Amino acid sequence: MPMTDKIDQALGTQSAALAMRVKRQQLIASNIANADTPGYKAVDIDFRRALKSAVDNAQQPSTAAGAAAPKSAYAGISTQFRIPPQAAADGNTVDMDVERARFAENSVRYEAALKFLNGQIKTLLSAIQG
Repeated sequence: MPMTDKIDQALGTQSAALAMRVKRQQLIASNIANADTPGYKAVDIDFRRALKSAVDNAQQPSTAAGAAAPKSAYAGISTQFRIPPQAAADGNTVDMDVERARFAENSVRYEAALKFLNGQIKTLLSAIQG
């Protein structure tokens, strides 16, 4: 097993989670930016399903030639339209209170994932350096 595979195995899930958090933050920010756009449909991702899909894709075996198949950090992310509790007259489905709360929650979870990944990297460096 090559060294990069071992590093990917050690950091894979947290790295994928961090990429998912970035993508989710972009989607929520886009929702907020389009809060006044008539007909705009708010979108989000099912974080658990997307992370599971990304991790499963990353764990797929190498190709027959022995080279690893390219894997995207965003593999498995599919956006979903959010259904608002009350429809707006202009067809926009952005609820600013919901978006602000999800933006803040995702930010906190992003920071936590980043700190955890940073700790894992420090642990690996410590093990390598002896």
